[in-house]
Amino acid sequence: MARDNGSAHVPTPPVRRNVEEECRGVACTRMNQERIMGTPVRRRAGGGSAAQRAAVGIVTTVLAAGVCTVPAAGATAPRVPAAFAATSATTCADTVYAGMTQAQRVGQLFMGGVAATRPSTTDLQTLHTYHVGSVMLTGRSSAGTTATRKVVDGVRAQADTVGGHKVGLLVSTDQEGGQVQVLSGPGFSVIPNALTQGSWSTATLRSRAETWAGQLKAAGLDLNLAPVADVVPASLGTRNAPIGHFYREYGHTPAVVTSHTGAFAAGFRTAGVMTTFKHFPGLGQVIGNTDTTANVVDSVTTTTSSSLQPFQSGIKADAPFVMISSAKYTKIDSRHLAAFSPAVINTLLRGKFGFKGVVISDDLGQAVAVRAYTPAQRAVQFIGAGGDMVLTVRASTVPAMVQGVQAQMAKDATFRTKVAASVHRVLAAKAAAGRLTCG
Repeated sequence: MARDNGSAHVPTPPVRRNVEEECRGVACTRMNQERIMGTPVRRRAGGGSAAQRAAVGIVTTVLAAGVCTVPAAGATAPRVPAAFAATSATTCADTVYAGMTQAQRVGQLFMGGVAATRPSTTDLQTLHTYHVGSVMLTGRSSAGTTATRKVVDGVRAQADTVGGHKVGLLVSTDQEGGQVQVLSGPGFSVIPNALTQGSWSTATLRSRAETWAGQLKAAGLDLNLAPVADVVPASLGTRNAPIGHFYREYGHTPAVVTSHTGAFAAGFRTAGVMTTFKHFPGLGQVIGNTDTTANVVDSVTTTTSSSLQPFQSGIKADAPFVMISSAKYTKIDSRHLAAFSPAVINTLLRGKFGFKGVVISDDLGQAVAVRAYTPAQRAVQFIGAGGDMVLTVRASTVPAMVQGVQAQMAKDATFRTKVAASVHRVLAAKAAAGRLTCG
């Protein structure tokens, strides 16, 4: 049985699903390695026990709420609206923006991956040189909250100062639960997979999510790259490579996924940590995994599909971040991957659903789905389509991405306007999270 290392024990009830695979001979002990957003995950053939499925995963970001001043440790943070529209937050963001160089502004549009255990000197230097404004802790760490806090504090030392104002980094990770839990060890709970969480009452999930968020906050994180709002039909189940295969979905109906992603996000909000609804407009209807497969296509989802309900509900409840999928949705935009699609980001997410928060990409650094594009093209097309923050789990791709954005700015006035709007949204999020100091 998994140990909780001092934190409240969270029992893991059996997953309510018929797994189509069987365990035979050597396959019972062989661990199948796969990757989610650059992080290796391991899963026993046949699914394994609930405890085995509650293994490790990705990187998430936890955003401590407050306005323009960093909240004291342990303080209860106020609710942070998705649009980050509080006057003090936007005024703070405007003040900092006015004093920034172009390089500093562009850097705010990137989130670079660093190892959760010990970030390399090279990666940290890259983040500093290119003024990268946000960081994702990647890989796996069993060091616990205290050791992770030391890592985070070291990463934060890379932050810029603009006109006397500290422009703090947003630090995130993937802490969904199950096989997607980057941080573990003393002070961190063993979080069950989302399908198990979906079998709980929403009150139970909200309470436990608040506990998990508090652990991330204690480790110094601002943002969690969760919850997964994708609806995987029961008929597809584990054949859905990115989500169902790893039991990352909260259920098989829009109603269950909506209620439980809402409960998860509410618990995090109470603890002062921000969440990310992903992977818009949903990865529930695909077979391939965009991290490991090219040409992943959803030929089912439309702009009126019921599977969009979890995202709509999250936006109405002030979701601060929404992550965009790198699959193609032929009934929404047959020409572009969602990450590069104005129809998905501007028309559907911002227009129809009214989202005013930060639009973040799925990994554009090493995902196979985007390998046909150069790093510069990935960044330029995402921002050009309406995206705000480029996530790359490979910090080594940052220089080419930044240079591509700056080159596009030099020749395209419309693109410059989009960059300015995105930088303001990111800075407003930081101000609302207490990562800007003004006054």
